[in-house]
Amino acid sequence: MDAQKFAKEWIESWNSHDLENIMQHYSEDIEITTPMIKLAAGIEIGSLFGKESVREYWNKALTKFPDLHFELIEVTSGVNSVALYYKSIMNKMAIEVMFFNNEGLVNKMIAHYTT
Repeated sequence: MDAQKFAKEWIESWNSHDLENIMQHYSEDIEITTPMIKLAAGIEIGSLFGKESVREYWNKALTKFPDLHFELIEVTSGVNSVALYYKSIMNKMAIEVMFFNNEGLVNKMIAHYTT
């Protein structure tokens, strides 16, 4: 897997605000964990499970933040995973770790933000 290529495509898909383009990076059994879920959706565990739940959440987020723009700072790679360091919404810095299944789709994502 080319971590740099993935990161570039991932950032571009988010900056396009095209939800279908964004979702093509994720598996049907995606699990995401981010403080933004707790903040924006009030879900205490901060996690969502399954592509449809994630799609609904991100659709609301894209509507709520029409000027959403990510700026990639750094890309690191691991075993079947990447970590992206980027400037996120509300001028927060984010580190997002994504794990890939055998088909090359993200099946688990954990996000961390500056406070």
